[in-house]
Parts: sequence; C-alpha cells; structure tokens
Amino acid sequence: MPSRRTVLAATAGVAASLAVGGTAHADDKKLRSLISRMTLEEKVGQLFVMRVYGHSATAPDQADIDANLKEIGVRTAAEMIARYRVGGIIYFTWAHNTRDPHQIADLSNGIQEASLAQPRGLPVLISTDQEHGIVCRVGEPATLFPGAMAVGAGGSREDARTLGRIAGQELKAIGIRQNYSPVADVNVNPANPVIGVRSFGSEAGAVAGLVAAEVAGYQGSGVAATAKHFPGHGDTAVDSHYGFPVITHSRELWEKLDAVPFRAAIRAGIDSIMTAHIQFPALDDSGEPATLSHPILTGILRGELGYDGVVVTDSLGMEGVRTKYGDDRVPVLALKAGADQLLNPPSLDVAWQAVLRAVRDGELTEARLDESVLRILRLKSRLRLFEKPYVSQGGVTRTVGTPAHLAAADRIAGRTTTLLVNEERLLPLSRRTHRRLLVVGADPASPSGTTGPPTGVLAAALTELGFTATALSTGTAPTAAVVDRAVAAARDADAVIVGTYNITAAQRTLVEQLVATGRPVVAVAIRNPYDVAQLSTVPACLATYSWTDVELRAAARVIAGRTAPRGRLPVPVQRADDPARVLYPVGYGLSYGR
Repeated sequence: MPSRRTVLAATAGVAASLAVGGTAHADDKKLRSLISRMTLEEKVGQLFVMRVYGHSATAPDQADIDANLKEIGVRTAAEMIARYRVGGIIYFTWAHNTRDPHQIADLSNGIQEASLAQPRGLPVLISTDQEHGIVCRVGEPATLFPGAMAVGAGGSREDARTLGRIAGQELKAIGIRQNYSPVADVNVNPANPVIGVRSFGSEAGAVAGLVAAEVAGYQGSGVAATAKHFPGHGDTAVDSHYGFPVITHSRELWEKLDAVPFRAAIRAGIDSIMTAHIQFPALDDSGEPATLSHPILTGILRGELGYDGVVVTDSLGMEGVRTKYGDDRVPVLALKAGADQLLNPPSLDVAWQAVLRAVRDGELTEARLDESVLRILRLKSRLRLFEKPYVSQGGVTRTVGTPAHLAAADRIAGRTTTLLVNEERLLPLSRRTHRRLLVVGADPASPSGTTGPPTGVLAAALTELGFTATALSTGTAPTAAVVDRAVAAARDADAVIVGTYNITAAQRTLVEQLVATGRPVVAVAIRNPYDVAQLSTVPACLATYSWTDVELRAAARVIAGRTAPRGRLPVPVQRADDPARVLYPVGYGLSYGR
C-alpha cells in the first residue's frame, strides 16, 4: 500500500480542483466533471454504506476476517473498498470497529488510505449511530450524554446544541463524519418498542426545537447530522427490525405531528435524512414501505418539503424492508423511490450487482445514479473530506473525553432527572437517617460503552455521595427466590432503591414486597417513564429515561439532595387501569421546593 504522503500527493489535484475560494464547498460544475470521469462501477459503489468487521482496515483479527469472508466475500475493509469502491462505511460495536478512540482513528485513517489509493480514489464517508442514551457505538472514554427523551425532559435547546457540538467534535476527531442522529420521530405510542426513549417526546413543537438545535450543534462541528426516520416512526407497536409497521395517521395528522420535526431539521440545513421501513397509507396507499416509496421520498420529501440533501435508507437488512421483495430488488427500488445512500444490505455483492444490472438493463438510468452521487460528493466536499480526509492521534487526545466535555455531560444530565412521586417528602434522603441503602432491580445489558450494571453504578454513585450502598441485581424477571433474597436484604437497610425496566409483573411483585417491609422505597424507572403508572405503592419515584452511567449518576445526586430535580415529563403517562386517562401530563415534574 502506498504511503500516506504518496496518497496525499496523488489526491491533492482532486482536492485543489474541488476547493472554491479557499473553502471545501465545491461547485456542481467541478463535481459533475469528477463524476464524468468515474466508471459505472465506481458510481454504484458510492451509493453504498456498508458494515465491515475488524478494528483495523488491513489487519483485523482472524475471527473478523472469517466474518468478512462469510458475509462480504473479502478479508478486510481495504479489500472491500478495492472490490466495491464503497462510498461509505458504518461502524458498529458488534463488528469490533470501536474498541477505543485511538484505535477508531487508526481504523478511519486506514479506510481513507485504502480508498484514496484506488484509481480516481475518493474519500469515504464514515458513519455510525451515536444517538446517546440507549443507542451508542462509541463508548468510554468518549463523552456519553443523556439520550433524547432525557434531553426532552430537560427541555433546553441550548443543552441539545451543546450535546451536538461536543459529540460532533469527538466524532470528527476519530474520523466519523456522518452521525445517524437526531431521532426526529414524535413518540406518541407508549408501547413503541423501537423508538420510545430515543425520541425527544410526544409534543411535535418541542421535538422540532430540540432536533434543530442538535442538528446545529453537530453540523457546526463538522459532522453531518441525520434526522430519522422519515416520514415518522413514533406511533407504532411493531419494531421494523423484525416486522412491517403500519402508521394509521391521517394526512392532516401527519402534517401537524410527524412532519413538524423534519421540517425544522430541513430549515436547520440538515445534511441527511434517514428513511423508515414503515407503511404509511395516508401518504402512499400502495402498501410499499416508505424506503421504497416514490410518492413519499420524491413526492413529499423532495417535492413538498423541498429537501435536496442526502437521503439514506435505514438498514436494508431489517425485516420491514424485506417483507415484499428479495434483497436484489430492494436497493434498486430504493433508488427509484429517491434514496441516495443504501445502508448495510445483507449481501453487498447481491445489492451492488443488482444496481449495476438495473442500469445496464435500462431500469435505472446512469443519470439517476449521477444525481445521487452528486449529492453524496457535495456532502463529502462540504465536510472538507477531499482536503482533510485524515485525523491525528493528537487530535484524539486533545478532544475525546476531556474533563470539560465530561463535566458538560454531567451538567446536562443533572437537568433531566424527573421526580414523579415524593410522598411525605421522602426525598432527598438524608445520610443521617438513611445511611445504609440497598440498591436492587433490573440490570439490563448496559448501553454500549458504559460501565454498568445499573444497580452497581447507582450504588457506587450513592456511596461516593456519603451513603453506604449495597447493590443486589434482581434482573428484569425476578423469581420468587430472588424476591425473597431482596426482601431479606432490605431488612438490614435504612432505605431501598429499586430500578425498574419496562416493568413486568415480576418486577411489580418485587416492588410491592419491598414496600411491605416498611422500609422507605425509592423507585427509579431506568428506561420508560411509563413504569410509574404501575408503581402505586411506592412513596417516591424518579424517571431517568436511560440506564447509562451519566443518567444514573444524575439520579443519585437527586436522591442525595446534591441536585434538585428539574426534569419535566416530555410524554404523558396514562393510568395503568384506564389508558384513556392521563395520570401525569406532559410537563409534570416535582421539585424539592414544594
């Protein structure tokens, strides 16, 4: 492989030809000239954003080589780029791309070097899902912020902008230049299994303001933000990873609800918008998923909303887009509908060959491909990838997980914890009267890159605040024996903290039996705030909206009285016995002053 210096020299001419007035914003004439020199195969490659296993572009571990051979037919990222000339690569934790920030930077540089070494080599647009909260790919020591619904509870657009700015700076430092965030879905369905706390809330205007603020933060830092999932995935009880959701909103309701945050994102200059694998009959009654719908992507998004940025599909490996068509038809239909980037197909070879064949057979024109390639290259140019494709290890050290960034995350988290119940002013707990604490409850797998488990994080944080806290994991479905063990341990404590997670009957039994001991019980809903509707016997209840370390530490500070609860519900909580009635409305939240 040529040296970095050789590659840079070889691509200097392309970068210079694309620089306009000393900026990275190329005019279309120069980009079109570049496209005219590309082969059809290179154009097809630019449309794909693909996964690849391994921590290194050229020397991954053997297990990752084996996975690449099985799924992609290549050994390494460098080989995939050479064969398919992909325009984008997506990083995943499970693909072993994100061990630590310095390794990620090396991987990003290796990917760029491999691509720029090709004939007419172009920089790669590296992406990931760094939503924060429950969906993160880059973990500690990078700065991890509260998730969207927690930010919604804080209600501060400035906090959302700060989150985007700092998270964007850190992503850029490690070579990730397109982030699939923020979620612009308005979550109006408490049973939503796929969006939920990934949404800022249920009020379209509030969601829109936070989406626009986060977009400004990310893009001001040089990272392309991505509003998702168009035309709106907030009202479904089906997960599109495993099924095919149908949204039954009328066109009028869509305009008033789902469309509002996407319009705000477009006004904010959003660089990319991700499609949803959902059926939306009021917008297209053909039965097609939105990802494959020309009326939705071209008619509404491009035509009515006036969006001319990059449209990226949600993962083409998800069941919601594979229910009607084979994996060879989906990418072709997505392009015909108006998509630009084809994300993570199950088989890159099948999808790549299908698009190539569609052009050669006349189903797709080369001019149609040129439209999408132009949008993709515009974005790469705007991000200055033609001029500065590489990152430095010094930049990683100076930027990622700095004390100032971590402190900002803690401050933002401190404004999100929501106090929902506080009978007889049980909270804050006093170290004098409630020094010995038992922390029990659900311990779901910790979100990527955080330490976990939740009971341990809470107990450690409370101990640091001067309590003597003991952790006892009882799981999401505690057995009778586990409940008995927790009840016995509670008798030796001055108070009990119990974490609930999408509360189940077994969790409810645990809480009720802990309350029956007579010990003060504080429930912490560590995911959905809706849990409080089934916790009628607890004297105190908090909502954190996620179980990442930063949110759990914030909850501990509220329990200890070091921070006043300031969060307000960004979604309504319905009664458990009568879902048609609201138990706690949007905006509800107690403070310690009353």
